[in-house]
Amino acid sequence: MRTADLEKVIFTLNVCGHELEVLRIRGGGGGPAPELVFLHEGLGSVSHWKDFPVRVADAAGCPVTVYSRYGSGHSDLLSRPHGVRYMHEEALQSLPYLLSQLEIENPILVGHSDGASIAIIYAGVHDRVRGLVLLAPHVFVEDLSVASIAQAKVKFETTNLSEKLARHHQDAARTFWGWNDIWLDPEFRSWNIEEYLPRITCPSLVIQGREDEYGTMAQVEAIRRQSGGPVEVLALDDCRHSPQRDQPEKVIEAVGKFVAAVRRN
Repeated sequence: MRTADLEKVIFTLNVCGHELEVLRIRGGGGGPAPELVFLHEGLGSVSHWKDFPVRVADAAGCPVTVYSRYGSGHSDLLSRPHGVRYMHEEALQSLPYLLSQLEIENPILVGHSDGASIAIIYAGVHDRVRGLVLLAPHVFVEDLSVASIAQAKVKFETTNLSEKLARHHQDAARTFWGWNDIWLDPEFRSWNIEEYLPRITCPSLVIQGREDEYGTMAQVEAIRRQSGGPVEVLALDDCRHSPQRDQPEKVIEAVGKFVAAVRRN
């Protein structure tokens, strides 16, 4: 299909008592195809993905759903701080409800950073996932992650980072502190989701930048070593925490090939 032929519809959906911003992308792919569901990073949103979901929909020939989690984008604002298990709550409560409401069965989950961790938890509980695309995933907390998130705090307070985030969130400060505060909370250092990896039976594509300032290849190796399903790894040079922005062509090509293989099996 051609990008120009893709139909994009944006709307709000009530999920677990919160109005969430949702984008659905449809096109003229041939035959039935699995739906790709995009799960954004801690400071991400529908608009923060920019044109990446559209380009993936075009390359993979699949419908796509993108949404802003509670507290992000133009979804409802956080009414209370995140707890240590906020990604568990998303994976075990909000995401299943959203998929049910939208009648999405057997999705391929495409997650970035926090979104990748949410995808792992969900796939470790639900056996109907067709595949996982994990961009810069976290399965445990590293010193590097905490140090970089502490640096982000300084940047938010001293640079124009808040203005940049305001392009993608209705309340950039509330979104930022909701993410930053919990990651810097001492109780969060014990956060770990490796227990879900052996329960995952679907194939996974893990894409990691070698210069990622928020995580190391140790995250990838943990997933490859412990996952119950086959794992393909793409490690990218000259790439930091957002492979879809730093190396978009390579990422889109890899995702397209991965989805095609999933559809054949």
